[in-house]
Amino acid sequence: MVIQKNLIFFKIIFVISLVISLTDKDANAQNNLDVIKNNWIQYSDAPNSLNRFLTAEAYKLLESRKTTINKIQTAVDWRNRQSNIRESLWEMLGSFPEKSNLNAKITSSIKKNGYKVENIVYESVPGFYVTASLFIPDNVKKPAPAILFCSGHSAGVYRLEYYQLPLLNLVKKGFIILAIDPIGQGERLQYFDPVKGESTIGSSTLEHSYPSPQVFLLAKSIARYFLWDGIRGIDYLVSRAEVDPKRIGVHGLSGGGTQTAYISAMDERVAASAPAGYITGYQRLLESIGVQDGEQNFYHETSNGIDHADFIELRAPKPTLIMATTEDFFSIQGARETFNELKGVYSILGKPDYIELTEDTGGHGYTKKNREAMYAFFQKYLQLSGSSLEEEVDFSTPLELQKTSSGQVSTSLGGETVFSLNRKEAEKMVDKLQVFRKNSPDYLSEVVSFAKKLSGYITPSEVQNPVFTGRLIREGYAVEKYFIKGEGDYVIPYLLMVPDKANNKSLIYLHSSDKSAEALTGGEMEWFVKNGFTVLAPDLIGMGELGSVLTKGDAIIDGFSYNKWYTSVIIGRSIVGIRAGDVVRLTSLLKKRSGTIEVFGLAKKEMAPVMLYAAAFDPDIARIALIEPYSSYQSIVMNRYYYPGFVENLVPGALTAYDLPDLAATLAPRMLMMVGTTDGNRNIADQESINKDLSIIKTEYQLKGASEKLIIDSPASTEKTNDHFLEWIK
Repeated sequence: MVIQKNLIFFKIIFVISLVISLTDKDANAQNNLDVIKNNWIQYSDAPNSLNRFLTAEAYKLLESRKTTINKIQTAVDWRNRQSNIRESLWEMLGSFPEKSNLNAKITSSIKKNGYKVENIVYESVPGFYVTASLFIPDNVKKPAPAILFCSGHSAGVYRLEYYQLPLLNLVKKGFIILAIDPIGQGERLQYFDPVKGESTIGSSTLEHSYPSPQVFLLAKSIARYFLWDGIRGIDYLVSRAEVDPKRIGVHGLSGGGTQTAYISAMDERVAASAPAGYITGYQRLLESIGVQDGEQNFYHETSNGIDHADFIELRAPKPTLIMATTEDFFSIQGARETFNELKGVYSILGKPDYIELTEDTGGHGYTKKNREAMYAFFQKYLQLSGSSLEEEVDFSTPLELQKTSSGQVSTSLGGETVFSLNRKEAEKMVDKLQVFRKNSPDYLSEVVSFAKKLSGYITPSEVQNPVFTGRLIREGYAVEKYFIKGEGDYVIPYLLMVPDKANNKSLIYLHSSDKSAEALTGGEMEWFVKNGFTVLAPDLIGMGELGSVLTKGDAIIDGFSYNKWYTSVIIGRSIVGIRAGDVVRLTSLLKKRSGTIEVFGLAKKEMAPVMLYAAAFDPDIARIALIEPYSSYQSIVMNRYYYPGFVENLVPGALTAYDLPDLAATLAPRMLMMVGTTDGNRNIADQESINKDLSIIKTEYQLKGASEKLIIDSPASTEKTNDHFLEWIK
């Protein structure tokens, strides 16, 4: 009897376990919204799709540049290229007005063993303070050769003994050295918090990167400010009686190597240049670590045929020493390949020995061998005799090298920042847009053309048949899983939610995280399906199944990597333009479906610009809903702080020709709903500015007699949002 009771008990337990197991499996099946993950070996590298696509586009451009370079065989042709490249670089950087008074001031002076230091502040542009230290050797023979010393990415810059060792060895050998604090480093933090005593943004690379999208929106490059600080530093050097203006050198490591390359290329007074730990080639850079922080990328750089070699070829055949290490994250193979190209150029120009490469075993940084090669190089070409062997030096303390009273320009002197200077330029551009809006009847008709060109949009030439990978059945509808080929060698996974009773209307739904965010039972997409819509929710390139599991790069702010966006910047494309092309591709796919009459488009938050561009480019998107979009590019440029999540879908150079509200205005008289519009930092507080941004949309809808087709409302609860949706779809 006991045995029978136990058997019955175990049978009950087994049945319950089986039911739970089956229920769990059913729940997992209902939640399994992956399209290609795990089951498609061909697309196992799908999370790397965006990087592979952008770099493939870059490789084509680099191959084209290589073809051009190989055709140049005469000195005359090289001189012509130098002239053209210099002009192109200034255009990509954004030129400065005529040089203003430096207003240089010596804030303190100290005497050390063998040299004197004068701590200096000068203005590279009015109100933009550069902190620097001038090192003058005791044994200086006037007029003496001078070297501009550029520090790499670090808070301490040349206050660190790591940098002082080569700097003071140069001083000991008789060189006058001007060492400057780069933007976002030393005493020049752009986002200094006086309470915490540190940057609100983070490290120096982040200080460089955070303001860079604001500059790129103006079709300029943040590198221009680094370059100009250095050029004005040379202006200060040649103003000193101790300095021989014909014997000027520039040297720096890492980020300082970047600055060295730029300054030496664009300032013809630089007689000898020694960039360290930077020169490689874009092919190898993209294949390895990828593009780096903000100032290391120019607007449309690669699409204009620029590579690392060009920064040195611009100054050819002036003496240049490339300093490299075999284990540097800046590819040594790239450095060697660039050197070989340069050797050919210098040979054609009659000075094959004026280009040198010193290479040593080691990681990113200095080695004694390379430092001594650098000393010998400057001694030779700046004509200063003596031993090139490295010696012990008397270091200065950080306090001895402090230029401002508080240790930061922002709290001692105030003045301009990259943000404030860029904002002034942006205001001029926005004023021009306002004039066009008021006085040019053809302005809006041209906006779409501007947007296509600047976003790098390519109209889909063909739409291939989708691949079906599975189906889930839910109450009242089915969830089908597909993928389709995108613009490049990648696929677009998407969910197609098909109602049992369809209304012959389809909706493309773009969520800011991925396709499955609102695709579960009870999610927002289900609301549309139960109202008769066939809903297509894709993972666009760089998102969801096509998004990187690990965010990589040296410019990661609040979890968002700017580095992949920089790759799109240098090749003259934009991620938003590529994504918009794929939305248009999906729209064409839906239009081919039997019974589909209209295609609607809905996008949330960061994805709002994608849908906006797609709808502006494709009139087949009949109605558009943007939920919590940001109001304009202007709102990102005009506010010191913006939301980093918006960067990925920015269009570099846009403000030279249009803004997002102009693009939205071109949708009239199609139905447009904008709910919960924010500013560039996701705030809703400044409704006056937001309403001002949106005014052109309202005006255009009024002119088209379609005011009733424009819905602009404040943020709302889920219930209120559903009311908006009902109004939008009716």
